[in-house]
Amino acid sequence: MSEVVDRRGAGTAAQLILELLPEPVILVRGGDGEPAEIAYGNQAAREVFRIELAGAPLGAALRRPEVLETIEAALEMATPAEVAFETIGVQPRFWRAFARPLDTGEPGQRQLVVVLRDETDARRTERMRADFLANASHELRTPLASLAGFVETLRTHAKDDTEAREKFLGIMAQQATRMARLVDDLLSLSRIELNEHIAPSGRVDLARTIQDVSDAIKPLTGERAVSVAIHVGPSVTPVTGDRDQLVQVIQNLVDNAVKYTPRGGTVRVALESAPSGEAARAPSRSGVGLSLLSPDTAGDGQAYVVIRVTDEGPGIARQHLPRLSERFYRVEGQRSGGTGLGLAIVKHVVNRHRGGFVVESAEGEGSTFSVYLPVAPPQS
Repeated sequence: MSEVVDRRGAGTAAQLILELLPEPVILVRGGDGEPAEIAYGNQAAREVFRIELAGAPLGAALRRPEVLETIEAALEMATPAEVAFETIGVQPRFWRAFARPLDTGEPGQRQLVVVLRDETDARRTERMRADFLANASHELRTPLASLAGFVETLRTHAKDDTEAREKFLGIMAQQATRMARLVDDLLSLSRIELNEHIAPSGRVDLARTIQDVSDAIKPLTGERAVSVAIHVGPSVTPVTGDRDQLVQVIQNLVDNAVKYTPRGGTVRVALESAPSGEAARAPSRSGVGLSLLSPDTAGDGQAYVVIRVTDEGPGIARQHLPRLSERFYRVEGQRSGGTGLGLAIVKHVVNRHRGGFVVESAEGEGSTFSVYLPVAPPQS
């Protein structure tokens, strides 16, 4: 009797452990010519497939033919198997399924334990790394080729032509500055990513920071005849953050807005309070809006301070919005002369600050980029 109790206790404990596992686990059974069906799915599996798993046919959850064939063959042959597959949705996800036979001791009855591993982040990281290396080498190769060409020209027939020499040296200086800016942005992005998992702990007065950035870019706004209008809403409190990094965020957003705003136009920078993440993400204007980054704490009653930067530029087509914060991504036909890393830096800094990043835009109606950051706790 005690042995029966022990077995029941062990079975209950095993099921509890399975329910707590973060990876989806399903138990598949079949045999004697019967189609494979799901006998059990843990909580993670139920959240992924969003159906009642117990008693459901295997094809109701795993619909890809190559996955079904692999698992059914493993069930029939009672051998281990492994298969990678992709699920299509709003955001594609990459999975790897591991099937292992389970000896039930019952003749004619076969069972498999199938564990699903989500490899989406690993795939995306690998793809981003490959894209990053390809893009970085391309971005550096162009100015280097230009410099090499002008150096060769100056060493030959242009060395005695004063006018040509001055012209070429000016272009070379521009290309060298472009490379230096690219290297600076690459190093900055690497430093941010290195500490991205460590949330900052300082207190930052965003109103003063925005004013400091506005004063610092006066040479650019004067050159382009663009004004910057700053509005600070009531009850705006300090945020938790790293001031130097938040200066980078504001400067990148305002620089972009100034570059895309036509001469005589105005860039508007607004600072507002928001009682929740939902309020911080709420649309501020007409047009298409998209969240480029959402904090994990956006639904727990956390209050935020929102920075909105609005330009009077040409606007951005809907299809470009999801990729704006990718490294080196540029909207076709819109050249700001930047490195293509500014919005990627903004996204990673905001992620380190456990905040959110939203873009709203429509063609011909300008763009608004919003960053929202957690309010700092009261000082004791």
